[in-house]
Amino acid sequence: MRFDKRFLRENLGGLSLTLIGILVLGLSMMMYRGHHLFPSFALAQGKSLDGPDINVLQEQNEAYERIAKAVTPAVVAIQSTQVIKVQQSPFLNDPFFRQFFGNMFPQVPQEQREQALGSGVIVSSDGYILTNNHVIAKAKDISITLSDKRQFKGKVVGADPQTDIAVVKIDSTDLPVASLGDSEALHVGDIVMAFGNPFGLNFTVTRGAVSALGRSQGDIETFQNFIQTDAAINPGNSGGALVNIHGQVVGINTAILSGNSGPEGEGSFMGIGFAIPIDMAKHVMEDLIKTGKVSRGYLGVEIENLDEGLAKQFHVPDTNGALVGDVTKDSPADKAGVKTGDVIRKLNGQMISDRDQLTVMVTNLNPDSVATLDILRDGQPMTIKVTLGERPANLNATTGGPSGVQQGALRGITVQNLTPSIRDQLGLPPSAVGVVISQLDPNSPAAQAGLQEGDLIESINRHPVRSVADFNRWAAEAKGQTLLRINRQGNGVFVVISPDGGDGGDGQ
Repeated sequence: MRFDKRFLRENLGGLSLTLIGILVLGLSMMMYRGHHLFPSFALAQGKSLDGPDINVLQEQNEAYERIAKAVTPAVVAIQSTQVIKVQQSPFLNDPFFRQFFGNMFPQVPQEQREQALGSGVIVSSDGYILTNNHVIAKAKDISITLSDKRQFKGKVVGADPQTDIAVVKIDSTDLPVASLGDSEALHVGDIVMAFGNPFGLNFTVTRGAVSALGRSQGDIETFQNFIQTDAAINPGNSGGALVNIHGQVVGINTAILSGNSGPEGEGSFMGIGFAIPIDMAKHVMEDLIKTGKVSRGYLGVEIENLDEGLAKQFHVPDTNGALVGDVTKDSPADKAGVKTGDVIRKLNGQMISDRDQLTVMVTNLNPDSVATLDILRDGQPMTIKVTLGERPANLNATTGGPSGVQQGALRGITVQNLTPSIRDQLGLPPSAVGVVISQLDPNSPAAQAGLQEGDLIESINRHPVRSVADFNRWAAEAKGQTLLRINRQGNGVFVVISPDGGDGGDGQ
């Protein structure tokens, strides 16, 4: 078919009008269908709430905002790098082994670098930072990031594993500083805010309340007097600030309670977090900055908690206080006249609820300071003044005795003094004397020789054992095979324990 140009010229106008009409009709149909598919609508404007009660909440919000704005600049993010030594099989370096297997088994590096995240609080304008010991422990490199994103290299000034407190220094001046409060002024129910860097989410703020005071939780650290809070604390919050409504730091966040909780920050938040009271942290911090080590007060008594049975036996009206199970010879308590069976009710006028509280209060005092003890002796009140000594480094937190024998046949044994209540529970005769095994390492020589928790140790190598102090003295001298006389439910047995864990035999 031949294309006719003349026909196109004559009918171009009509064709154009036809095409325009088709286009308009198509657009109209699309708009019509679109109107039904996507009907137009207008957003309704809701009415905001107001009134005196809403104004109160608004004032609270503004107060929390003020606290967050004031405290956040003094909180830092800490990233530490640790070098971990990795054990590898000696077979991998054996030429005979490699001759047959070649490089089938690649060499494992002897050292690996691991990074840990935590938080800290600036406590001086020239760069001192308060944090947890477990945040910087064994760190090769420490990087500090401020809220304004400046970064510094941190240097450890000192650390105290017994309280999990450490101090880090950065080289800078005119830094924002946190205000330190008074943790003794806290009450259960007080509103608190937790500042830190959970999971690396830098400069996070959560809010909650003080759930409890004076908490002890497992073996998190040696000296425990935790503030419990439901303000969300998660891995990375360690070393951060727990702050009151005045914007003052009242605690250093340190641990959580969860399926895998602990000071390393494993696990996740379940509504229970723990913070070290700032009064304890300040004492440790000041010593670390001044001398690089911590000096603690020392009384020289072995103490235990009271139950209803003990309170009745020692004529105490309730279970508050700490019962003196033994007094270390020539210790400050011994020189001041404290005796076995005394119940310490107050220290410097403050009521004592249990042995943990007394231990923390004594260790927070300086050596050579004078402490006033209010005691009950056979139910009679007495006041004794004690000039404290300096606490030796190898003492157990709650009993005041050495923390346990680390070597020899009796390693892995933890004992406590025999009390009337424990004597009844174990079915021992009234004449029984000795110390009770409260904990026993299942891999220890004593466990392999058949000793059990609850056994009463009456003698070591024929030396009578009447107290924890006696046990520590003779256990430290027990280097080779050791003869124990034990009492188990009223039956006396001799047991020989070998340092290597071999069966030493026993007899009647």
